[in-house]
Amino acid sequence: MNIKQASEQTGVSSAAIRYYEKEGLIPEIDRSETGNREIDDRIIRRITFVRQMRAAGMTIENLRRYIQLFDAQEDNTNEQISLLKTQLEEMEEKRDDMQAAIDHLHFKLDHYDDHMQQTEDELRALERQHDQA
Repeated sequence: MNIKQASEQTGVSSAAIRYYEKEGLIPEIDRSETGNREIDDRIIRRITFVRQMRAAGMTIENLRRYIQLFDAQEDNTNEQISLLKTQLEEMEEKRDDMQAAIDHLHFKLDHYDDHMQQTEDELRALERQHDQA
């Protein structure tokens, strides 16, 4: 199949597929005699894998390393697991930061009248003082 069809099947843009190939995240794609990419099921599965790992927050650099380990002849399972654990820790930290922000917004909404309104009034007063100076 061509790159447009692969894009439609995987939900990954044609530009991203070309980028994945350039960055070594998927194997080099075979080309027809006219130079068009000929994408087979092996490449489709790799594109899907990369999309899933990117959706899990893995950086291009870490994903490239993971794929190099996977493609190597020797058993790199321990290092692959280590990369995944590191990724999980990073995502859990981001989740915790996001939860703290959500909790903060809940507090602001729950205490709008006795907290936010007072803060906004103080900020407006400071702006008026600044404008008068």
